[in-house]
Amino acid sequence: MKLLEDKILKEGKVLAGDILKVDGFLNHRLDTALITELGKDIAEKFASSGASLILTVESSGISIAFAAGQAMSLPVLVAKKHKSLNISDGVYTAPVFSFTHKTENTLVVSREYLSSSDKVLIVDDFLASGNAAMGLLSIVEQAGAQAVGFVAAVEKAHQGGRALIEKKGVKVYSLACIKEMRAGEIILD
Repeated sequence: MKLLEDKILKEGKVLAGDILKVDGFLNHRLDTALITELGKDIAEKFASSGASLILTVESSGISIAFAAGQAMSLPVLVAKKHKSLNISDGVYTAPVFSFTHKTENTLVVSREYLSSSDKVLIVDDFLASGNAAMGLLSIVEQAGAQAVGFVAAVEKAHQGGRALIEKKGVKVYSLACIKEMRAGEIILD
């Protein structure tokens, strides 16, 4: 999506450790007009998918998933990174290592909100090595639901996450794809 690619090239910054800093518009300070357009693009791409639910992980994927859910008139289910007191004991869980935070979390989704009849579109802010994606796909599989697609606002293609998702037979769609990053330079695919 050209709008997002242009924004990345203009405002994105490459940090040490293969980190792309886009928090000024995508996941800390939110460019609401941009995120609304991302949601519309996702809705158009997956209009015929039969999705009944959008699944994301807290917290950076929520705004993009919300925009897509609003454009598709679908509910958004947020996988929590920790089980809280207000979530019942009936949950699906999956361990996920965070590349950015260098920590392992256990994703938690209540069985109350995800069932075998659901057709799930997974939406997240980044796709890199595929850890979060694989955790979310595991949760979908545990529920006996069907994943109809995986959407990443930004894919870091050089980290290989796409292949893991596609190996599971799930369609991957990235709104912007980074081929390569180095100090001061972002190369789009």
